Amino acid sequence: MKSFRQAVEARDTAAIEALLADDVVFTSPVAFKPYPGKPITAAILRGAMRVFEDFRYLREIGEPDGRDHALVFEATVNGKAVTGCDFLHLDENGLIDDIMVMVRPLTGAQALAEAMAAQFDRIQREASDTSD
Repeated sequence: MKSFRQAVEARDTAAIEALLADDVVFTSPVAFKPYPGKPITAAILRGAMRVFEDFRYLREIGEPDGRDHALVFEATVNGKAVTGCDFLHLDENGLIDDIMVMVRPLTGAQALAEAMAAQFDRIQREASDTSD
């Protein structure tokens, strides 16, 4: 999904949010429960942009006109190398209604979990501010 990739690479949070369906569900690589809704998903993605360093997509997997896409990435979090994949599903309107992120190795996932936990109060405030 080129538009999502371009928005993330440009760090354009407004463009990223515009690509999300209202009923989007975000499944984190480091949290048990999924997070439903555009406000919390957008806030989580902003938080991830704050903690990922040297973030870069390596490749896209999926049919250009398909509804399922995978974007493979590399980054560092607090000095730990992370390789991961954003799995995206598009609804009938072409908006992202499902995002699942997976990361490896375990040390990178642990660094990501710690960094995102430190962001989570801010993420919850941002989500509340936009959903009022």
